[in-house]
Amino acid sequence: MTQKTPHLTERPPIVVIMGHIDHGKSTLLDYIRKSNVVASEAGGITQHLSAYEVTHKGPDGVEKRITFLDTPGHEAFKGMRARGARVADIAVLVVSAEDGVKAQTLEAHKSIKAAGIPFIVAINKIDKPNANVELTKQTLAESEIYVEGYGGDIPWVPISAKAGTGVSELLDVMLLVAELAELKGDREKPAEGVIIESNMDPKKGITATLVITDGTLQRGMFAVAEAAIAPIRMMENFLGKPIPEATFSSPIRLTGWSSIPAVGAIVSSFENKKLAEEAMSEAKKNPVRENSNEELGKDTVLIPIILKTDVAGTLEAIEHELAKLTHERVKLKIIQKGVGSISESDVKLAAGANNPLIIGFHTKADGPAIELASRNEIQIHYFDIIYKLSEWLETIINERAPHIEMMETTGEVRVLRFFSQQKERQVIGGRVEKGKIMNGEKFKIMRRDAEIGEGKVVELQQQKIKSAEVQEGAECGMMVESKFTIAERDLLVPFTIVKKQ
Repeated sequence: MTQKTPHLTERPPIVVIMGHIDHGKSTLLDYIRKSNVVASEAGGITQHLSAYEVTHKGPDGVEKRITFLDTPGHEAFKGMRARGARVADIAVLVVSAEDGVKAQTLEAHKSIKAAGIPFIVAINKIDKPNANVELTKQTLAESEIYVEGYGGDIPWVPISAKAGTGVSELLDVMLLVAELAELKGDREKPAEGVIIESNMDPKKGITATLVITDGTLQRGMFAVAEAAIAPIRMMENFLGKPIPEATFSSPIRLTGWSSIPAVGAIVSSFENKKLAEEAMSEAKKNPVRENSNEELGKDTVLIPIILKTDVAGTLEAIEHELAKLTHERVKLKIIQKGVGSISESDVKLAAGANNPLIIGFHTKADGPAIELASRNEIQIHYFDIIYKLSEWLETIINERAPHIEMMETTGEVRVLRFFSQQKERQVIGGRVEKGKIMNGEKFKIMRRDAEIGEGKVVELQQQKIKSAEVQEGAECGMMVESKFTIAERDLLVPFTIVKKQ
């Protein structure tokens, strides 16, 4: 069988917006969506559609398409890469002209470099009173991000995502970078793509949003993503309108998957069910392996977590956030995760686990789950903001972390006189050479720099008057309890046991 000659044509760029949480990523995406999608249609875009197309008239006057990915951040983008998916062609790194480079800016830059894609720096919030574009370019250079005119060749555009200033110029630069990248696709081959979102719709069943990276998808074909399969019957564009076919760079929603496909899973399409099932059985033989958890240390506490979210992209983003919460004596472990409501089976699993946490993010528990949780006195925790979930988990980690007992010395007492001994009780005199000694305190007995035993102060006197404590430089009389006979010139080192996390 002779191989078809590819019919390569120019394809629209797929762009991902990345950067620090407060630097205006969402504002920029919202402005582009509202300005470049017909107003009557823009209102139809649902909150959780994770990609959309816009048209922009470039400097040459020709209208061109650009696809934007609205991922939950660079962590989800990293999760896609972990599965071998390269979904974006161009990244935009948003940096605030007020704050400059932040930790998340550097993380996003690291992800972009690892993906090996060209990127543009958008210096945002130029309309703010404290904006300083030159200082921002300087902080970028200090972080080895060298923009044009500042020691490098990375294109940059000053913008105000809120007011829309510079956004058209930013879109021009995206089209220019795409032109230089010479992005091509073959319409005549079966479609390939990447899952960027998936969820369980109570009415429609399992749906997934994917971006086509090459080829064409038509009704009647079959799509496969790892071990999930879907017949192409109901296909919608990013506006939720049914379409008979779609081609490269388009975000589409497919309904009717056999199981929830993982975010970042590579999608292949086939002309018939037999070929699709063969590909799926091959994928089942070679599943994507996740990193196994390292063994727990002797003093480490395990916190089991059951995590449910509304959509798969959010699930991946939260998993990456949880991976950042590290403690030397506490290990978080997701024992069950999924998309949809918290169910009775989730609560049953929690009932058999050791002090687990059931967490619902943008989702609730169903009736039977609430009833079972109530009977077993199991709490279900709900969140809708990732950083609030992280803060709460940090508190839980600190509460459950095993306390380590540490010995803290409070002083040193040199033994000057030995007076008497009766069984384990001894009367001695000494001088506090460092710190202090207190009544009731335990001490170590040091003889010529070697520890020979321990004792406890039973009574303390200073100038023959009973004292609660004696400070540095003063002499004192002591009655002590010890199995070891104390001698003149011994050093007593009083200590307290402190519990630390």
